[in-house]
Amino acid sequence: MRAQRRIVGVVAIGAVVAASLAGVSAGPADAADGAGSAAAPALGAGRYIVMLREPSATGLAAGATTGSFDARSARVTSYRAHLRQTHTTIARQYGARPLANFTAASNGFAADLTGEQASALSVDRRVLLVEKSRTLKPATWHSPKFLGLTGKNGAWSSHGGRQAAGAGVVVADLDSGIWPESESFSGERLTKKAKTPWDISRRGSATRMEKADGGVFRGECVIAQKWDKGDCNTKIIGARYYGDSFLASVPAADLAATEQLSARDGGGHGTHTASTAAGNRVANVKTEGRKFGTVTGMAPAARIAVYKVCWEADNPDDSGCNNIDSVAAVDQAVIDGVDVINFSVGGGASPTLDATEVAFEGAAEAGIFVSAAAGNDGPGASTLDHPAPWVTTVAASTSYRFEGTIVLGNGKKIVGASVSSTSVKQTRMVDSAKAAASGSAPGDSDLCGPKSLDRSKVQGKIVICQRGTYDRVVKSDEVKRAGGIAMILVNPSENSLDADFHAIPTIHISDTDGVKLFKYVDQLGAKATASFEPGNQTKHKTPLPQLAGFSAHGPTLVSEGDLLKPDISAPGVSILAAVSPPSNSKRKYDLYSGTSMAAPHITGLAAFIQSVHPSWTPMEIKSAMMTTAVPTKTDKGRASRDALGQGAGQVKPRRFFDPGLFVTSDATQWRGFLTQQGIDTGVPALQPKQVNVPSMGDGSVTSQTTFRRTFRATRAGVWSIKSDVPGFRLKTSPAKVRSERRGDLVDVKFTFVRKDAKLNRYAQGAVTLSGPTAVRLPVALKPVSVAAPATLSGTGVSGSASATVTAGFTGSLDVTPRGLDKSDTVVASVAPKAESYQCVTVTPGTSLAKFQVDVHDDTADLDLVVLAAESCDPESAFALAGQSGTASGDEAVTLRNPPAGVYIAEVSGFSAGDAGSPMAFDFDFWDLDASATAGSLAVTPDPVPVRSNQKASVQVSWSGLDPASKYLGYLAYANSPGITLLDVTTP
Repeated sequence: MRAQRRIVGVVAIGAVVAASLAGVSAGPADAADGAGSAAAPALGAGRYIVMLREPSATGLAAGATTGSFDARSARVTSYRAHLRQTHTTIARQYGARPLANFTAASNGFAADLTGEQASALSVDRRVLLVEKSRTLKPATWHSPKFLGLTGKNGAWSSHGGRQAAGAGVVVADLDSGIWPESESFSGERLTKKAKTPWDISRRGSATRMEKADGGVFRGECVIAQKWDKGDCNTKIIGARYYGDSFLASVPAADLAATEQLSARDGGGHGTHTASTAAGNRVANVKTEGRKFGTVTGMAPAARIAVYKVCWEADNPDDSGCNNIDSVAAVDQAVIDGVDVINFSVGGGASPTLDATEVAFEGAAEAGIFVSAAAGNDGPGASTLDHPAPWVTTVAASTSYRFEGTIVLGNGKKIVGASVSSTSVKQTRMVDSAKAAASGSAPGDSDLCGPKSLDRSKVQGKIVICQRGTYDRVVKSDEVKRAGGIAMILVNPSENSLDADFHAIPTIHISDTDGVKLFKYVDQLGAKATASFEPGNQTKHKTPLPQLAGFSAHGPTLVSEGDLLKPDISAPGVSILAAVSPPSNSKRKYDLYSGTSMAAPHITGLAAFIQSVHPSWTPMEIKSAMMTTAVPTKTDKGRASRDALGQGAGQVKPRRFFDPGLFVTSDATQWRGFLTQQGIDTGVPALQPKQVNVPSMGDGSVTSQTTFRRTFRATRAGVWSIKSDVPGFRLKTSPAKVRSERRGDLVDVKFTFVRKDAKLNRYAQGAVTLSGPTAVRLPVALKPVSVAAPATLSGTGVSGSASATVTAGFTGSLDVTPRGLDKSDTVVASVAPKAESYQCVTVTPGTSLAKFQVDVHDDTADLDLVVLAAESCDPESAFALAGQSGTASGDEAVTLRNPPAGVYIAEVSGFSAGDAGSPMAFDFDFWDLDASATAGSLAVTPDPVPVRSNQKASVQVSWSGLDPASKYLGYLAYANSPGITLLDVTTP
């Protein structure tokens, strides 16, 4: 059967069962508050990416290892020309034309399409996915020392010295550009002939570099606005910019004053990430009067290729990074021959893989390591972006204590984040909520928004402001404007503590300490006072590293917890690195926070590894980092078990050069993963938990769950296996990992048996292999009450059916029947390559809606797309709710808890069968709201007695149904997200 096609990047409609769900919830991905959320665009006319099923150029050479893909070989060049011709042919068939072609990392094109064209393309068998143009958001000085890179026993000294870290490796930064004047990117002038190995030569604007892995980088220093050939050097060896699709929605006239149509950074984000990953060593850095000493990137010897995809708009809410531009940049990075990609950009958690993630799969096949930010929508569950196994998804942690102490008038002390070294004497405090300026918007003063504070109530006082909506530094600007002398910034809920450069002395405190502060202020009113003292003046020292409160968490929506993400943690709170001065208050170096800052740490460390081990593949580098990482800490100083937040834990450079064992996945597994996600690659579907990654996750465990992992040894030895997952017992086969020689493969079956782990709550921990080295794999398992069949059918106006379930506990299982609902079958027809529309209404309170097409001629092929609409006019459709496009004429889309409203079922005639054209079909629709109670559906026994890991029978019965009808219901199980659909037909 043909896997369903997907249109992603549109408004999500409920949860989909047995059909694809398109949609993302784009969230803020910059650590500064107030970055805003990008609303998911609606379905309709616009610019789209159309990705095709035929392999890309990297896919043509599936399984490529580092350095083996040559985009300029005769075979690849010819194949890419073939793909471009295919793009033109397919686009013309739908009345469109390609605006851009992608042939290396992915196979597809960008085009301006109507909603009907996009919908039709999405069910074309040659198409992998169709995704609308949308805007994503961009998601060091102390880190080298903290991570153990510096010093005589540090990782740099042990592997050639700092001056060699990353030598011969090219880091691609897909971000907001770069500020070439920064000392972090200083280098020699490019000449026509390379002077030394791994040096750079330039002819015109083209650059060339022989790499450590034996490959060649061929880049371009694109001359453009405020960027000339002198801005490239032996550090910045490539400078390209991609803005065609972004500028289609935000005209150049509406860009920020600091922005340029070139690779020059208009915001500072790209400069910060690039310098964190591969910036030079810069001594005596001083910012805002504070001396920070030496600043350096993780791989200071690596070269940087800039691919600008993020843009600053005059209206900050319009700033961002277009997905089509990003796909184009990934494609070019592969063609240029980069080694590592940094992508500190995200669109928020999504139940589908997007086009950029698919492009990264092609990059990984070409032997490129991809590091991406996990996102900043934490700490809630399922907030994580970049869920694919071929990407290294990075969480953010703390690495330094920028702290200040608030001393209340009663002597109690509260420690918070502060970069200020200025003391503040005992001064009266005021809650900004009680200091609103006349005419300010309700609630604005709570947040210390611009022009929200009354000078007469604030002047000369310490002002307490709530975090949220506005950038943190904007709040201190407002306090200063109104005459306040200092600010206390309070988290209203769990989040990070960030040390920023503020206009006045500022201390940022947690939500729990905020409760203590407000209690004191409420008790004393206008007499409440406080003083500020630099540093931590309490006896309790803040543990390091801790997971940042904003760092996004799994389980991923894409794999429903069956592929553990994020992968690893790295410093991402108050990271000092280079920025662009015009957009950063003239600072050359600034403190930024976010998973955007964590990802380039991993990017640079990957470049460091590759300079030492140029033959290691991206997945070997990822495995080495993950298996040698250590847990972050709780606020009590204990080792954290939060695998869904920290992944494998904090990266540990001193250990990752000698992991002992690799756990790696490959292109075949990745394509199987894509097929399982509904993006048909021609490779059989592979369940997420079967992908050979150095972690284990299962979001639906009854009594036990089994994983198989293949270990490849880097040395001889024997490793014993130990599990630390609360509530589960581990059985392995074999009991130990034995390697006779380097390169030996050992397959291990891990079976976790539930003991007393709580239902519907994740048990998190790790499996550790101890021997010549320590190899640690994070684990997250969620026990559920029952494993039940997805569907159940029965016949008769009265009757029964039996479902066999397997329980994850011993006791009584509550099973709740819902329905039945009767369908009013509509008989219609559709011609080949045409569409037929059926309009229905989902009522408020509907728990499940199902749309079904049953073709009369079983040799015919129909496809089904379900759209949310304003009315029954197809042109009023605004969102894709689901779709089904198998190789048969029988299709169905089922939605869980869909929003009430009008829905249009679009039935497409893919091809006629033996009976010819038009093709007749039955259309059925069921709407299970509170009134759907036909047949007096009942379950026996009630409740159902069950025993752990044993099968039990659930009997469901009905009576009094109408003859010649089709009914739908379902069974819901306590403490389990799964349901069993019940179809009943009557003669």
